[in-house]
Amino acid sequence: MTNRKIEYWVIPPEADGEFVAHMEEVLETYAKPYDPARPVLCMDEPPVQLLKEIRVPIPATRWHGKRVDYEYERAGTANIFMFAEPLAGWREVAVRETKTKVDWALEMALLIEGRYADAERVVVVCDNLNTHTKGAFYESFAPARARQLVRRIEFCHTPKHGSWLNIAENELSSLTRQCVAGRRFGDAQTLRAETTAWSSDVNSTQRGVDWQMKIDDARCKLTSVYPKIKL
Repeated sequence: MTNRKIEYWVIPPEADGEFVAHMEEVLETYAKPYDPARPVLCMDEPPVQLLKEIRVPIPATRWHGKRVDYEYERAGTANIFMFAEPLAGWREVAVRETKTKVDWALEMALLIEGRYADAERVVVVCDNLNTHTKGAFYESFAPARARQLVRRIEFCHTPKHGSWLNIAENELSSLTRQCVAGRRFGDAQTLRAETTAWSSDVNSTQRGVDWQMKIDDARCKLTSVYPKIKL
């Protein structure tokens, strides 16, 4: 019997009107010019396994790279919240120990009342996770403050199996390759310090994201996801 390597992909559905509707809404949002009164904010959040060193690593020398013992101790998980504003070339990473509605609402409130205090509304591109809801604000704040926050948010949900449409996922991929992959973080504080340093460095050197796919491109290249109309 021949063993074959299995590759895991996000496989889009075929002839799915709901997928197409959400996809085109996201693409239309990305095609709009920058508007400081209605900034577009993409967000996503993955978990990270925390691992403590059992033995102190040996620092790198002239003849050897840094040596880390293969054994480690599991120390729970942390959650990275990635926020990215593509047209402004800005991203911010927040690290929390849990990923609840309250965690999400607290991080969103910091941005809406801080960076986006002067914006009329913030268009939030995210998946349709049950923690990304307007109700999350009412579970976190007094009704008056919750209402003020909710009135200034406009959701733009990516379709199921369409996470590639979220630019925050691209930023997370860069963060993983450049900062997190191949390293052990024993606690959330260390992970927070390292990811904050990464975002500060990238913000100082990188311009905005040049998103290429438009609705016309999708209608041409992704014909299988569009329903076939029977006249």
